[in-house]
Amino acid sequence: MAFAAIGASAACVAALAPMQSNASSHREAPLIASTPSLDNTDLYAFVSPDMQDTVTLISNWSPFEEPNGGPNYYPFAESTAHDINIDNDGDARPDIVYRWTFSTTYQNDATFLYTTGPVTSLADKDLNIRQTYKLQRITPTETKTILKSARVAPSFTGKASMPDYAALSNAAITSAGAGSKSFAGQADDPFFADLRVFDLLYGGDLSEVGQDTLKGYNVNTIALRVPKADLALKSDATRNPIVGIWTTTKRLGASMNGKPATSVQVSRLGMPLVNEAVLPLRVKNQFNATRPMDDAKFLKYVTNPEVPRLMEAIYKIPAPATPRTDLVEVFLTGVCKTGCTGPVAADLNSQLLNKDVDKKEFAPSEQLRLNMGVPASANPNRLGVVGGDLAGFPNGRRLADDVLDVTVQAAEGVLLPGASDTVKGLGDGVNANDHEFRSSFPYVSLPNMVGVNES
Repeated sequence: MAFAAIGASAACVAALAPMQSNASSHREAPLIASTPSLDNTDLYAFVSPDMQDTVTLISNWSPFEEPNGGPNYYPFAESTAHDINIDNDGDARPDIVYRWTFSTTYQNDATFLYTTGPVTSLADKDLNIRQTYKLQRITPTETKTILKSARVAPSFTGKASMPDYAALSNAAITSAGAGSKSFAGQADDPFFADLRVFDLLYGGDLSEVGQDTLKGYNVNTIALRVPKADLALKSDATRNPIVGIWTTTKRLGASMNGKPATSVQVSRLGMPLVNEAVLPLRVKNQFNATRPMDDAKFLKYVTNPEVPRLMEAIYKIPAPATPRTDLVEVFLTGVCKTGCTGPVAADLNSQLLNKDVDKKEFAPSEQLRLNMGVPASANPNRLGVVGGDLAGFPNGRRLADDVLDVTVQAAEGVLLPGASDTVKGLGDGVNANDHEFRSSFPYVSLPNMVGVNES
């Protein structure tokens, strides 16, 4: 049942203030909205379905890339650290950081063209604007360069310039060690949702839901596949299967308040929709600059969320009683803690499950948590844990997981005992991406070639 199946009442719509228009983490805060190349839009983490002794991490940047947006298109930002952070001991500090930094070269600066002829390889002389990247694995004890100058799949400029874009994209898949692969390049935006949710929750009229607002747009994608042992505490994924993951964007060599700094964090993302639909405007920029270890300051927005109050005002769906300890599990500690009474019968992805974690040091914080011990599902359910599929969101996040529906249902109390059928059926009518995902790494779909209003 989609939102459209719920009886609508618009009596309170006029009294409610407008909500800022965002996506999973697209344009989610005032400052980052003005610098889209630094805007980290989505994070995914899942056991690789075709190589289940590995985990795939995917992070996207630069929202709403219109495919025909030349002549410069959409390079990855330079002088910027694109980081995927791993916390494997529950202290809300990064134990492992995978860092991509990008460089750009021009073959011919006397032309305005991105491509000067048909491009058939990443080294083709007609690919005028090229990017490469350095990939590092950073721990408290060492920094290891995994790749020094790996090639980036360029923006897709069209069939005339790039007659076989799939070959160019596949050529950017690079070995990064035993069992590991890395990819950086443009892709179709895998996030799918009807974002009119931000227009007063569909304007009080649910008859027009179901339009995928992200359809036709591209993003810049970074993907990494690594053995589970590379992420696990003490390299033991059997004994310590839980990892927390978040991404950050840092401007290198930037300054803050006139004082020199080695880097400034300008974007952060773990769980989807937190900065969009949980945090109020006054703290959105602050959240993007905050470390997970300092997340206690945001707790009150999780335990007393705004979305259920809006749903009750507009659609008369009763808001669950506060404080919302069930949402603390979803967003801050992992689902479920010992003694939870929701649809998950036992602990799923709290880092307290790791046998070598110091329980006294466990720090609730906003991260995407993944239990690497749960195998990939042979029959994935788009609603993940809520749909009975423990291999899906909020246990990690797969590309096909319907995070908007799950998050709204969670906000309305689907993880609480006695959740109503109305709550269990909430959704936006957009249940899948408009393109099929690839069956192997990097899994994301090829980028769109034409504008959003073309077929």
